[in-house]
Amino acid sequence: MNSRHYYLIAQLPDISSSGEKAAMPITEKYYRDLCSRFLSAEEMKVLNTLSLVPPRKESETGSQFLNTWYEKERNLRFALAQIRAQRMKKDFDQVPGSCTADILQAARTAVGMDSPLSAEQFLYGYRLSVLNNIRSYDIFSIDAVYEYGIRLMLMLRMKKFNRETGTASYHKIYDSILGEKI
Repeated sequence: MNSRHYYLIAQLPDISSSGEKAAMPITEKYYRDLCSRFLSAEEMKVLNTLSLVPPRKESETGSQFLNTWYEKERNLRFALAQIRAQRMKKDFDQVPGSCTADILQAARTAVGMDSPLSAEQFLYGYRLSVLNNIRSYDIFSIDAVYEYGIRLMLMLRMKKFNRETGTASYHKIYDSILGEKI
């Protein structure tokens, strides 16, 4: 156990019980600032590349957890794109061979949902379950720090979704499209 990681993780607030409406107890900026006080330059370099959007091509991050997370997220995104392309009768053959049955099923379920918000909520739950399945057993490791960051970004992203705002935005776009055709 690295004592710097222990002191860092001990200071991070619990975000697992932050409900949809409740304010988050931490911001991404505060998380990164706090990490910068405890992590090495190399660890911070990796942390500063954390993203919910994985690199299109597989690349080594220096973290087994992040390598696994990005591979699963990349495969999910490719599966979603392939299923959407099939529905539109377009060719899309970029799904990697490592795309597992659970990823394909999650993508099919999400694409089959009636509303984009429901699909996003489903994918959010699926992504959290992936994080739970691949998380480090050592809760004071650098991978635990990275996992916290990914989880935080996912939760903050979901808090941005709002049914009323989304509906208003949809109607605005739809009305502008109709206005252009008239």
